[in-house]
Amino acid sequence: MDYNVAALKVVCSQLKHAREVPNHSQSSYTLGGILFQRVWLQGVLVSDTPLVLDDGTGVIELSVGRDFLHRHWQPGMYVMVVGGYVVGTGDIPMVKVHKIVDLSSWPDREAMWYLEVMEAYKLFYQPLIEDFI
Repeated sequence: MDYNVAALKVVCSQLKHAREVPNHSQSSYTLGGILFQRVWLQGVLVSDTPLVLDDGTGVIELSVGRDFLHRHWQPGMYVMVVGGYVVGTGDIPMVKVHKIVDLSSWPDREAMWYLEVMEAYKLFYQPLIEDFI
């Protein structure tokens, strides 16, 4: 994992357009010409076995390591997740979680998240995508 490559702030529906980079030394993807390995998502946990996040645009499975198992993650929690993106063999993609934070106690967190994703797109991603086209 190359931590010099930023985690993209995205919603699940955007990841449907991600394409794996062939012959790359590390598992990498592109989204409109933007190279990435990690994603930053927020949403509601809808399942705890396996852990599944729903952000309102789609769902993604979360693969959590031992470091995060001490916390009891349960459906209904609103969480922020950063981790490596993996297109699995199943129906839904997966994130290998590097960081997960319970944001359930913050009011307006979901509305603010959509605004953050839109801002990142307009300020950073859109110019890169337009140059790519």
